[in-house]
Amino acid sequence: MTSNVILMALVPVFFVLLLGFVAGKARAVDNRHVEGLNALVMNFALPASLFAATASAPRDRITDQNPVFLVFGLTMLIVYLAWYWFERTFFVVTRSDAAVQALTVGFPNLAGVGLPILSTVLGPAGVVPVAVALATGSILVSPLTLVIVEMSIRKTSGADASAHPVLTAVRRALVKPVVWAPALGVVLALSGLDLGALVHACLTLIGNAAAGVALFLTGLVLSAQTLRIDWRVVAATGAADILRPLLAVAISYGFHLAPDAAKTAILLASLPSGFFGILFAVNYRLDSATIGSMVIASTGFSVVTLAIAIATLFPH
Repeated sequence: MTSNVILMALVPVFFVLLLGFVAGKARAVDNRHVEGLNALVMNFALPASLFAATASAPRDRITDQNPVFLVFGLTMLIVYLAWYWFERTFFVVTRSDAAVQALTVGFPNLAGVGLPILSTVLGPAGVVPVAVALATGSILVSPLTLVIVEMSIRKTSGADASAHPVLTAVRRALVKPVVWAPALGVVLALSGLDLGALVHACLTLIGNAAAGVALFLTGLVLSAQTLRIDWRVVAATGAADILRPLLAVAISYGFHLAPDAAKTAILLASLPSGFFGILFAVNYRLDSATIGSMVIASTGFSVVTLAIAIATLFPH
């Protein structure tokens, strides 16, 4: 039974991811200009899916996510800060590169890998914790990365490093549909307002494309990166795929979380590195080769670590 769950959770995910990778390598799809697909996933399909899931969820299911928010948020922030310190202390890298690499290691691939895996393991209820986790990362570490990068660029160029980059980063984070859509859904669910069958059907139709297209996009983005294995990439893979879930276990144990909430938070923390760091690096002309190698290595190794996590957390 356990092996069947693992196969159903992982094989479709990595099949679609590989499909995107092969399509990019074969130049069947342009893997250098993915802005259109990225906009489809992050601005339309994924926000619609998360909003529909949270808005239609019972109020108690939303409030049950508070421990997941706490554990996942702390885990991600600790890994982010630890990797940033590690890069700045032991390697000669800029603050911008260290921040984007920390984002890659700390913020897992919730959109591409997390959504389909939790939907398979937990059923339709798995969308809600993914929405909470994605909003958590978008509010915590994404703006922090923007602040560091913007202020570093301003300092390098000789511009005034005032508080404006901080405000700009927070504003950019909050206006993203992937942040406010699940937040609005949570407000509706807590208020007891009914979304309506017709509205839910409309949002679900476009939202159903989120998981598959996000996975294909992940593979497409990875196909444009050059794999370069060194000790930094190995360390990043270990930090993302092994240390991050173990830290979530420790935090869950420390806060005496209920078993179901702890399992969900740990599974979320077990996901491989996300590709947001690659998009940041390309946008700001940073070291995308190292970040791409980190994502490829973490995604490949997660076949093993995710199988272990699912078998351990959900044996039945």
